[in-house]
Amino acid sequence: LQKVKNGLERVLSRVQLKNKQLEEDLKREQQWHEEQEQILNTLTGIEEETEVQVNQLGKERRAFNELQGKMLKLKMYKEELLNALSGFLEEHFPVPENGGRANKKNSSKEPGAELITLNEILEVLVNKLMSTPHEPYVMINDSFWPPYIELLLRSGIALRHPEDPNRMRLEAFHV
Repeated sequence: LQKVKNGLERVLSRVQLKNKQLEEDLKREQQWHEEQEQILNTLTGIEEETEVQVNQLGKERRAFNELQGKMLKLKMYKEELLNALSGFLEEHFPVPENGGRANKKNSSKEPGAELITLNEILEVLVNKLMSTPHEPYVMINDSFWPPYIELLLRSGIALRHPEDPNRMRLEAFHV
């Protein structure tokens, strides 16, 4: 009996040692499992944030594409307006002939400069206003036909310089 008892005690101690090892292994496995769950939760959070960002980027991209479409439509509309204005100006305000300068007393003695159309005058005024808004005045030279200058001034499209009557600017309608 003593032998059997000693044998069983040895078996018991081995089993207890084996149980301790298994408990330690179980604790390590549980700790590893918790770490894996934390990693999984973190990755799930990152995935959700990424999906939100992708959705937001998709909305921004759609908005950007809509704005591009609107810009294209506006450019086409601007071209139509400019073509219509150009056609109107060519039809109703043709290129002045040198005969129009004969009304001046001094113009018959000296050859005049090449006269430009009302469309070109407006283009010069608009370009000057857009390129240098702080100094939008243009010097009135001999290529500007005086009746066109008077037309622009009287209709309120252009203004003379307060100190120099030989300079004018386009009225800033966009301000």
